[in-house]
This record gives sequence, C-alpha cells and structure tokens, in this order.
Amino acid sequence: MSLLPVEEALQRLMALADATPIEDREIVPLAAADGRVLATDLVAGLDLPPWPNSAMDGYAVRLSDWSGEPLPVSQRILAGHAPQPLQPGTCARIFTGAPLPEGADTVEMQENAEVLADGRVSFSEPLVLGQNVRPRGQETRAGELVLSAGTRLGPVEIGLAATLGCALLAVRRRPRVAVLSTGDELIEPGTALGPGQIYNSNRSLLCAWLQRLGCEVRDAGILPDDLQRTREALAELGDADLILSTGGVSVGEADFLGQALREEGELALWKLAIKPGKPLTCGYFRGVPVLGLPGNPASTLVTFGLLARPYLLRRLGVQRVEPLAFTVPAGFAWSKPGNRREYLRARLEGGRAVLYANQSSGVLRSAAWADGLVEVLEERTYVEGDMLRFIPLSEVLN
Repeated sequence: MSLLPVEEALQRLMALADATPIEDREIVPLAAADGRVLATDLVAGLDLPPWPNSAMDGYAVRLSDWSGEPLPVSQRILAGHAPQPLQPGTCARIFTGAPLPEGADTVEMQENAEVLADGRVSFSEPLVLGQNVRPRGQETRAGELVLSAGTRLGPVEIGLAATLGCALLAVRRRPRVAVLSTGDELIEPGTALGPGQIYNSNRSLLCAWLQRLGCEVRDAGILPDDLQRTREALAELGDADLILSTGGVSVGEADFLGQALREEGELALWKLAIKPGKPLTCGYFRGVPVLGLPGNPASTLVTFGLLARPYLLRRLGVQRVEPLAFTVPAGFAWSKPGNRREYLRARLEGGRAVLYANQSSGVLRSAAWADGLVEVLEERTYVEGDMLRFIPLSEVLN
C-alpha cells in the first residue's frame, strides 16, 4: 500500500470534516467567547464611529472661516459630551475622541497651536481640510458584514464586537472529544513505574490542547492492547463528535484500532507519507469519527497539530485552518533524502533554523525546546542557507 501524501491526507480530512459539521449553536456573553467559533455573521448595527470625532487633542475649526488670523475659543469639548454648533469665526477646544461640533471640519493638534494673552488661539502651520478628523463610518457602516460565520474569536474579534455594542454572540457548541490512550506499557503520572512501564504523556498533552481549542474533553482512560476491549471502549463513546486515540495504529499484531475500524466501521485513510506520524488512522466506528494518532509523543504532536487540529476547526466551520508559516534559511545540512515529508523540531537562532539534536519521535523534550517545525520535503537534500518552510508552534498550539 502506497503512502498518502500530506497534502492529499489534509484534503481528505477537510472533506470528511465538511461532511460532518458541528452546527449546533449557543448564545454566550462576550466574556465567554474567547476561542469559540462564530455561528452567524456579525453585521454592524451602527456606523462606527457613529459621528465625526477628533483624532487629536487640539482645536476644531471650520477651515473656510480661517484665513490665518487668531481665533477665539467658543467652547470646550470633552469625549463623552455633546457639543454645541460651532460659532462662526471661532474655534473649539477639543480632545481626542470627542465629537466634532456641527460646522467644524478640521482639527489642528495642540502642538501647532499657541494660546495668546487675550485667549485667542493662533496656528503655526497651514491647515488642511479634514485633517485629524475621523469621519462617521470610517471603520464600518451599518449593515456591513464585519465578521463572517466560521470566524474563530480572539481578543481582537471580541473587542470589535464590543465596539458594535454586542453583549452576546452566537457560537458553535463545543466539540465533544473523547481521548483514549492505548498500550499495556502506559500508566498515569503519580503512580510508581513498574517493569517496562512509561508515563502517559499523550493524555495530558492532548487534553490541554483540546481545551485550548474550545473542546469539551472526555478522558476515556488507558486501554490495554486487546481487540475486544478496544471494541467495547469505542462502543461506549457513541455520543462523541470525535474519538481521538493514541497508540495502537502501527502495522503489526497490536494494531487493534485499525482492526476494529475495518471490522465494525470504515477506514477512511491510513499510512501517511509523513515523519514522524506515518501510521495515522482515520475512520468511523458505528458512525462516530475516529482519529488514531501514533503513540510516540513527537508523532502525536506533529499529527495533531498539522492534521487533527485543522480537521476539528473545519468541523466548526472555520475555513482557514492551516497554520501560517514563513520561509527561513536552514542553519543545518540535510544530506539523506527520504520518501516522507519530515517535520523537524527547530528553533530560530540568528534568523536561521537550527535543529534539536535528537529528532526521535519519542522525544517530547525536542518540542519544548523548539520554536516551531521546519518542513523537509520528500527526496530533497539541503545545505546551510537553503530556504525551508517554518511553522511556529504558536500557530498550532492555540
């Protein structure tokens, strides 16, 4: 069986996600909206700003009234106060954010103004019509689309909704994700290690990550390497939107997840041309989507960040799900081309990507040290200075 290229695997996962969207919605206050996905378009209900206002502390004038002579001050306007119409032949003392008085069309900053002994104000620089004025509707007009459904909400989007007077937002409900770990060797932290045992790091990694993504996480525990127990555990999770498993997907006698999907469900994709993470499995068990990630911690991190995370976000309606990336020069040489796309844990030093010394898929410490992942293409060699794609970990961890 040939290995599935990374791009094709992502396309298939997006198609599967589009076929099973999570469309249920709920109304939440702004304070609870961080990280949630907007369920309906946010349309402006007012012009923003709702009236012309001053961008500076200074003096508001009607430019046609001014021919260079000092002007008397007819009123003082603070932000939050309604001004009177500007009297002809005068200026108004005005502060940043305050509404322009009717009749004024220009603001001169106070740094270019001098208050004379008789209280009049002279300006040291020529005035330009409309300067330092924020016109009504400069940011948005009533009825204009501001945020599309499917937008993942962060501090900026929540602040924008607040400027429009929105106290509540309609968001997609949280995905219900059940997390399974498989392997006779696994025990939870806090328990004394026995012969051949290791601590289950993937559970902690994935539960924390899923919570950051706004998921409702169900810890389904550790499964032994046993086909019948695997079937029983999967059957108990029929109310989940996604069953996320780690381990038990490699080729061999212990591939119980893949076997269960083949026998009682559907196997949608398996074995990717990616390193680490080749044995990723995706399918359905009695209609419930299942993603089986490899058990090695670095493999779990790479496959969840680059494939499972986009899949979950797309099911919530998010369209731009791939992480932002940029190119950087390699601070290393790569002389052994492989037949799989490799994602190496790296950090930026002096503008170049340098690698963690041990790139084993079992070494999670490499990701704690790294700033991101560098992408090494199939059948390619690199010398120092060659350009590579760099994906910051900050782009996939949130």
